Amino acid sequence: MRMTRRGLTLALMLGLAMPLLPAAARAETFPDRPIRLVVPYPPGGSTDPVARLLAAEMQNRLGQPMIVENRSGAAGSIGTEAVARAAPDGYTLLLHTTAIATEPSLKTNLPYSLEKDLQPVTEAVRGSYLLVSNPKLPVRDIRGLIEYARAHPGALMYGSAGTGSSGHLIGAMFAQRAGIEVTHVPYRGGGPSITALLANEIQYVFDTVQTSRPLVLEGQLRGLAVTGSERSPLLPDVPTAEESGLKDFDVGYWLGIFAPAGTPAPVVQKLSAAFREVLGQANVRERLAAMGLTPVGSTPEAFAETVKQDMESWRDVIRRANIRLD
Repeated sequence: MRMTRRGLTLALMLGLAMPLLPAAARAETFPDRPIRLVVPYPPGGSTDPVARLLAAEMQNRLGQPMIVENRSGAAGSIGTEAVARAAPDGYTLLLHTTAIATEPSLKTNLPYSLEKDLQPVTEAVRGSYLLVSNPKLPVRDIRGLIEYARAHPGALMYGSAGTGSSGHLIGAMFAQRAGIEVTHVPYRGGGPSITALLANEIQYVFDTVQTSRPLVLEGQLRGLAVTGSERSPLLPDVPTAEESGLKDFDVGYWLGIFAPAGTPAPVVQKLSAAFREVLGQANVRERLAAMGLTPVGSTPEAFAETVKQDMESWRDVIRRANIRLD
């Protein structure tokens, strides 16, 4: 059968357009089966309740189950790699923390590239750290802690859940911004570091508000400052670091959703919009507030910028503190 020049041109145009059609078509019908939300940490951790809350509400929003899958190991790398290598179709997602933005500066052998293998979908929630001290330390706020540290260089010790953990990194940033000399003591988890703090083996810890709040209310620990831009509603009497005189220390953590790189843009936008709608619901906001968290719900573009900025700022802290994990 002969094809006219006009017919051949039309066929070529349609052929070029074909790759564009499936993505839009898939977004129209997406999702048509269950979605996996991978949490790269064990069940029962601080990330897990957020994942399960969002998954339940997303099922109502999208009409398909969203199944939380805990794939822990290698400090989060196993679950993260699984998502990075998954089919880029929107049916496998990752809920990760700010730690994903610090790992590239801490490790040289990551089995994935945050920038090349993962696509930001939305920053889901944000929280503040709480600086807590042993009551035997004669300070009552962050300014007093800085003055004490300057008067006793090298005498103060702070603990964390381990080398390269969020508590370690924010402690290093605090020492750099405050211009103090202190000693970091890594423990095998956040629980042991708090136990050591209660025993006065170390003098302070940067913890999450929700975890240390009961001990502060009971008087077993002293809340010196929260690191966010606003006071925590869970501890309204504890000032922010900036209120206490430490400028440029608005430091928090986030939990965000990622998809495999190459996921069609219409699918990413649809997922992001659905998460934003869920995070705007009154019942979700109320439950997150009880966890000491603030819903965000950003666009993929805004979240990508947040990730980029955090990678750069933490890279500088890590370099100055000479922190390495391998």
